[in-house]
Amino acid sequence: MNNSWQNFTDYLNELPIPEKAKPFYVSWAKRALSWNNNAQKKSEPVPISEKAQKRFLKFLETRYEPWQVAQAEEAIKLYNYFISSVQTSSPEKPDQAAWSYIKEEACRLMRLRHLSYRTEKTYLSWIGRFQKFINSKAPVRLTARDFQDFLTHLAVERRVAPSTQNQALNALVFLYKHVLQQDITAAINAVRARERRRLPVVLEKEEVERVLQHMPYPYHLIGGLMYGGGLRLSEALNLRVKDVNFEKRQIIVRAGKGDKDRVTILPEKLADPLWEHLQKVRHLYEFDREENLPGVHLPEALARKYPNAGKEWAWFWLFPSPKLSVDPRTLTVRRHHLYPTSVQRAFKRALAKAGIEKPANVHSLRHSFATHLLEAGYHIRTVQELLGHKHIQTTMIYTHLARQKLLKVQSPLDRE
Repeated sequence: MNNSWQNFTDYLNELPIPEKAKPFYVSWAKRALSWNNNAQKKSEPVPISEKAQKRFLKFLETRYEPWQVAQAEEAIKLYNYFISSVQTSSPEKPDQAAWSYIKEEACRLMRLRHLSYRTEKTYLSWIGRFQKFINSKAPVRLTARDFQDFLTHLAVERRVAPSTQNQALNALVFLYKHVLQQDITAAINAVRARERRRLPVVLEKEEVERVLQHMPYPYHLIGGLMYGGGLRLSEALNLRVKDVNFEKRQIIVRAGKGDKDRVTILPEKLADPLWEHLQKVRHLYEFDREENLPGVHLPEALARKYPNAGKEWAWFWLFPSPKLSVDPRTLTVRRHHLYPTSVQRAFKRALAKAGIEKPANVHSLRHSFATHLLEAGYHIRTVQELLGHKHIQTTMIYTHLARQKLLKVQSPLDRE
């Protein structure tokens, strides 16, 4: 068994774990294994049973700090990964187990940063393709060259579009920066694909009004917030009851793109309709409570600290789905917010009914918000803050659209 502990230590050396923490991981695993019934009588290493894990961690919770309990839990998980790998004869299994840990850790860190489930699936898919490309090379041995080779392979051999290459790049940057804790700044600049910048499609104010009139309830409210407050579709759908400040006429966008909070405008025209909408939503909330359904989804850290917060009115979705669905992360049946595709379909139908032939999509409402504010003379920094852009260059694209209208240059062909 002593040899097994040395092998487990060697396995930990293959993972991005701080050197000073590794002896504690071994110690936690040894202590947890002692809670296994008959573990000491077996000559071969055995995994720590689920029952032993629960008993051991419950024991620790009364005697140690939360971070130590979390470390012990992770040590047990890694030990069981290790045992599952050595119980097979395949020499590739230890590295496969290391990659299982890497993916699970990436998933955990993405949820801590409130990344969407769609982003989580996309990133994990690219990490899996990267793992296959490098033949499951041990994560601890990964270099910036592996990163560059994979992205070059996508661009040269697979001939993927720049947007697809940049999607893969973002996934691998997350892997290297947050999971492996490697600095690959120089490599990023060398392989980032340059996308052709296209001007966004913008609707005239009168066109926006026509489209919103043809969007049914409650989609016209979502569209109104996107145009009236500059929200992204995902931001509008992720709003909670507590994020609407009727008194100050403000919308608080929490954990927007880049995991940043910001305050934007609650249009005066939407205040009363949104208040009436909340009264209808309240009936749905009370039905869920009467049925004792699980609360709505919460950010992982918050759910752990306040497990019942998801059942509170303040945290209920502003735009809940009328139907229950299975949470793909926990397999819990609960109420989610409306789905993006339903809003996108409602917008497309409204666009057709309004007789507008522009190639617009629902995000054109946000683009129109920015352009119309600049046309009205608002400072670009103000627009940048309302949109939640990190860099002013991102907001600058709307100045091109606004300038076209403001200049009102007459063509020489039209002059007499």
